[in-house]
Amino acid sequence: MSMPEREFAPGDGPAAKVSVSLRSGNIRAVKERVGARGFSAYVDSAIERQIERDLLEEALQANEAAAGPIPQEFRDEAAELFRTVKSAPELQEGDGWPAHRAE
Repeated sequence: MSMPEREFAPGDGPAAKVSVSLRSGNIRAVKERVGARGFSAYVDSAIERQIERDLLEEALQANEAAAGPIPQEFRDEAAELFRTVKSAPELQEGDGWPAHRAE
């Protein structure tokens, strides 16, 4: 009988080897950004960010269910803030959003 796997929170625990299928264009794009040696760390970080986004979406839905929808005025303010940050001059140098280098 095998030992049950210990459960870890997202972002915690030892690295484990898994096999996944990815689109060729995504593989090329990641390798161009971080090289072959940084590939796993980059994908792991992307998965962690997606889990955080999923949890945030669930929290927002729970909040809206409890307190009602977020007023459009606040949505508009948040959208404008995002546009301002995204168009900041320091992000426009080179090719826009700077490439992320996994460590």
